[in-house]
Amino acid sequence: MSENEKKLGVALHGIGDVAYAHAASWLKNPHVEIVSASSRNPASARALARHFGLECAIPERFEDILRDKRVDIVNISGPSHVHAEQAIAAAQAGKHILVEKPMVLSMEQNRALRDAVQEAGVRSIVSFVLRWNPMLESLKTLLAAKTIGELFYAEVDYWHGLGPSYRGWSWASKKATGGSANLLGGCHAADALRWFVNDDAVEVSAMSNNKKGLYEYDANVVAIVKFRNGLIGKTSVLLDAIIPYSFNVDLIGTDGAVRDNKLWVPKLLTGQNHWSVFPAITPDSGDVHHHPFDAQINHFVNCIRNQVESHCNVADAYKSHELCLAIDQSLAEGGKPVRLPL
Repeated sequence: MSENEKKLGVALHGIGDVAYAHAASWLKNPHVEIVSASSRNPASARALARHFGLECAIPERFEDILRDKRVDIVNISGPSHVHAEQAIAAAQAGKHILVEKPMVLSMEQNRALRDAVQEAGVRSIVSFVLRWNPMLESLKTLLAAKTIGELFYAEVDYWHGLGPSYRGWSWASKKATGGSANLLGGCHAADALRWFVNDDAVEVSAMSNNKKGLYEYDANVVAIVKFRNGLIGKTSVLLDAIIPYSFNVDLIGTDGAVRDNKLWVPKLLTGQNHWSVFPAITPDSGDVHHHPFDAQINHFVNCIRNQVESHCNVADAYKSHELCLAIDQSLAEGGKPVRLPL
């Protein structure tokens, strides 16, 4: 039976809130089946299996997943600090991988994971799931059509007040396990910035503060980014903010501008005297069940079945993580400009 004919076996590893969202999306795809669920706490895996009515294996060791011949895809969704090691091991075992963001916490891990996936020849996807948000997809279409002319400035912000009530607080707030504000959540904005600009960052300067002191690292960061083509951009992350979840997008071109789902193109929309709003599902919730995992997972399954690479694979996500790590390096060096590649 060919890979196009048989159902692909999925192993869920790391059972938090996002694993439930992943599982719900895997179950909607007719070409896969969940054959395994596992976690540091086996009770969590059993609870997920009961929730979805799954009759699947509940292995106690990650190594058991890698030896399971029924497993074609490993879905890695545990705490941030285990992603790289587990993804490397899965790739070396010949498994396709879906890995939650951040996929790494250091450049050493970034290089090691990129190289492991390339050497193994497996398919990969990193959960920068907002690339499948309808508003962001519409913005990519507008940019490709040159609706606002040549892009020369782009800004994307991730503002999400997170405190001790957050379920993953015990590891997310620590530098060794959560990494940094940009790696924890701001990476969504940094990745979207790269995706919109469609070019490589060459320099970054950053500033930060930590007014509440809830995190071991600075919770609020703003960075100015220069791209190879001369375009300038800004990205910020606020984890201390008392504000509804906000994912702000501003794109400024030679013929107009976009602010989230608001369009200003008087050259095209003759007589325009205020922003025109286009309909779209906006990225206005931090709830993982609001995220477009259905679209992301369907895309990944199609990539595996058709033996093509995702536009959001480990090799591409390497550059988004490199940008986040360059921002962190600039902070560590007092805001000095940092050149990329690192």
